Amino acid sequence: MPPLSELPSDLSREKLIRALVRLGFVVDRTGGKGSHCKLVWPKSGKAVTVLCHLHKHACKYVIEQAMVISGLEWEIIDREL
Repeated sequence: MPPLSELPSDLSREKLIRALVRLGFVVDRTGGKGSHCKLVWPKSGKAVTVLCHLHKHACKYVIEQAMVISGLEWEIIDREL
Protein backbone atom coordinates (compact mmCIF):
# COMPACT_ATOMS: atom_id res chain seq x y z
CA MET A 1 0.00 0.00 0.00
CA PRO A 2 1.39 3.41 -0.88
CA PRO A 3 2.34 5.79 1.90
CA LEU A 4 0.98 9.33 1.58
CA SER A 5 4.48 10.65 0.91
CA GLU A 6 4.75 8.55 -2.29
CA LEU A 7 1.60 9.97 -3.88
CA PRO A 8 2.25 12.61 -6.55
CA SER A 9 1.54 16.12 -5.27
CA ASP A 10 -0.26 17.08 -8.50
CA LEU A 11 -2.55 14.03 -8.51
CA SER A 12 -6.07 14.95 -9.56
CA ARG A 13 -9.27 12.96 -9.90
CA GLU A 14 -8.99 12.97 -13.70
CA LYS A 15 -5.39 11.73 -13.64
CA LEU A 16 -6.31 8.92 -11.27
CA ILE A 17 -9.28 7.84 -13.39
CA ARG A 18 -7.22 7.90 -16.61
CA ALA A 19 -4.46 5.84 -14.97
CA LEU A 20 -6.89 3.21 -13.69
CA VAL A 21 -8.59 2.98 -17.09
CA ARG A 22 -5.20 2.46 -18.78
CA LEU A 23 -4.58 -0.38 -16.30
CA GLY A 24 -7.81 -2.16 -17.21
CA PHE A 25 -10.63 -0.63 -15.18
CA VAL A 26 -13.79 0.30 -17.07
CA VAL A 27 -15.87 3.41 -16.33
CA ASP A 28 -19.42 2.35 -15.51
CA ARG A 29 -21.66 5.12 -16.81
CA THR A 30 -24.68 3.74 -14.95
CA GLY A 31 -22.91 3.74 -11.59
CA GLY A 32 -21.79 6.58 -9.41
CA LYS A 33 -24.12 9.24 -8.16
CA GLY A 34 -23.73 12.91 -9.05
CA SER A 35 -20.11 13.69 -9.75
CA HIS A 36 -18.84 10.38 -8.34
CA CYS A 37 -17.36 7.95 -10.84
CA LYS A 38 -17.64 4.16 -10.64
CA LEU A 39 -14.77 2.09 -12.06
CA VAL A 40 -15.28 -1.64 -12.54
CA TRP A 41 -12.60 -4.33 -12.75
CA PRO A 42 -14.03 -6.51 -15.57
CA LYS A 43 -12.50 -9.82 -14.47
CA SER A 44 -14.28 -9.84 -11.12
CA GLY A 45 -17.07 -7.31 -11.62
CA LYS A 46 -16.04 -5.51 -8.43
CA ALA A 47 -16.00 -1.73 -8.42
CA VAL A 48 -14.34 1.23 -6.77
CA THR A 49 -15.96 4.66 -6.53
CA VAL A 50 -13.87 7.76 -7.14
CA LEU A 51 -15.15 10.73 -5.17
CA CYS A 52 -15.69 14.12 -6.76
CA HIS A 53 -13.33 15.90 -4.34
CA LEU A 54 -10.12 13.96 -3.89
CA HIS A 55 -7.60 14.87 -1.24
CA LYS A 56 -4.58 12.73 -0.46
CA HIS A 57 -6.26 10.55 2.15
CA ALA A 58 -9.22 9.77 -0.13
CA CYS A 59 -6.88 9.19 -3.07
CA LYS A 60 -4.82 6.75 -1.00
CA TYR A 61 -8.00 4.89 -0.05
CA VAL A 62 -9.16 4.66 -3.71
CA ILE A 63 -5.74 3.36 -4.80
CA GLU A 64 -5.72 0.78 -2.00
CA GLN A 65 -9.19 -0.42 -2.98
CA ALA A 66 -8.15 -0.62 -6.64
CA MET A 67 -5.12 -2.69 -5.65
CA VAL A 68 -7.26 -5.13 -3.64
CA ILE A 69 -9.86 -5.49 -6.40
CA SER A 70 -7.44 -5.86 -9.30
CA GLY A 71 -4.39 -7.44 -7.69
CA LEU A 72 -2.16 -4.76 -9.22
CA GLU A 73 0.98 -3.71 -7.37
CA TRP A 74 1.65 -0.12 -6.27
CA GLU A 75 4.67 0.16 -8.57
CA ILE A 76 2.50 -0.55 -11.63
CA ILE A 77 -0.11 2.01 -10.60
CA ASP A 78 2.59 4.56 -9.75
CA ARG A 79 4.08 4.27 -13.26
CA GLU A 80 0.71 5.15 -14.80
CA LEU A 81 0.19 8.18 -12.56
